[in-house]
Amino acid sequence: MALFRVEGGHRLKGQLTPQGAKNEALQILSAVILTSGRVVVHNVPDILDVRKLIELLQRLGVKAVNLGTNNCISQGCISHSWEFCADDVDMDFVRTSEFCTLSSSLRGSVMLVGPLLSRFGYANMPKPGGDKIGRRRLDTHLIGLEKLGAKLVFDGGLSSIELSAARLKGCYMLLDEASVTGTANIVMAAVLAKGKTTIYNAACEPYLQQLCKMLNRMGAKITGIGSNLLEIEGVESLGGTEHTILPDMIEVGSFIGMAAMTASEITIKNVAYDQLGIIPDQFRRLGITVERRGDDIFIPTHEHYEIESFMDGSIMTIADAPWPGLTPDLLSVFLVTATQAKGSVLIHQKMFESRLFFVDKLIDMGAQIILCDPHRATIIGHNREFCLRATRMVSPDIRAGIALLIAAMSAAGVSTIDNIEQIDRGYQNIDTRLNALGAKIERL
Repeated sequence: MALFRVEGGHRLKGQLTPQGAKNEALQILSAVILTSGRVVVHNVPDILDVRKLIELLQRLGVKAVNLGTNNCISQGCISHSWEFCADDVDMDFVRTSEFCTLSSSLRGSVMLVGPLLSRFGYANMPKPGGDKIGRRRLDTHLIGLEKLGAKLVFDGGLSSIELSAARLKGCYMLLDEASVTGTANIVMAAVLAKGKTTIYNAACEPYLQQLCKMLNRMGAKITGIGSNLLEIEGVESLGGTEHTILPDMIEVGSFIGMAAMTASEITIKNVAYDQLGIIPDQFRRLGITVERRGDDIFIPTHEHYEIESFMDGSIMTIADAPWPGLTPDLLSVFLVTATQAKGSVLIHQKMFESRLFFVDKLIDMGAQIILCDPHRATIIGHNREFCLRATRMVSPDIRAGIALLIAAMSAAGVSTIDNIEQIDRGYQNIDTRLNALGAKIERL
């Protein structure tokens, strides 16, 4: 089990380029199952979750070839390109305990269900792994696929759900929640279904838009992209295509918070600014200067930053919401960044009831945080009058992990962070990239 040894108090200076988006990559790589044609994907992040999904695809018989890297170490990033061909998928493997074991170690494996069911008429859904952040139900996936005509049978021996259908049939459905992975799964199932499918209350995140655009280039007929009402006319088959994954907006936001918290001056390159939505403005509400320079973001040194209040003078609240609201994946970063701001803020994590429990480590470091309940925390910023103390921590999930790393980088002394495999699941070579800018992070 690896850990980080972090010497705090070092300011960063230089440029970083965000990796390809983790959440988009998991959708895009699942979609290669839908065609026997050649699919080339660029800007694939080299992170643990993506490696696991590629390994699972290869075990399914998908040919996956790394086409090499576009090295840009000076900007803190390596861009990877892969070629996939799913012309000989081993459906017998889908029925095995080994498939269930591999799938259950990766949350993103759930998005293989729609493509397998749609193209081959059978899929197996074991309980997926991933972050320990509370309940993450799969009802939206299963109800949507069932409405398309899938039959569901629980296999007690494998602790999985088997789904089957001779051919899915289009229908109208109103999703009970705007689930991103649920919408992606249903869309990938519907593109090869017979007839028309209408999905209302669909997720419309940029990564979901990217998936729909890629599917259309493959021959799908999807309209309403970017809205919460998608219409899909099923086709007989899909062909190959080429696709480039967007920069990871979560990593962009993590770098913004990290720069402010450590009083660093950094430029974040090639961020696809127009796809960041509300993220830059929400950081500005914390008093952070986020300067757009073309498609880059410049963060100057912040000796101090002050949290805004609402117009009526009440305490600022930052809450997650479906797109175009604020992504829940960044609330951990907002929370830790606020600990050194001037003023107070309420962080409201609506979606996951266990995601704020990492704040006990920040409290141990001297942060002034009141955990109101599993969903809300109030932060009273120190305004840099008190520096966080170094300590030993454990990363419970990807986003809490990066928040703890930010805290350790700003703290006085040497901290250790255990279970950094959680951070590696979502952040590519994060220690190497930050050390190139002046951080002191040692992987042990």
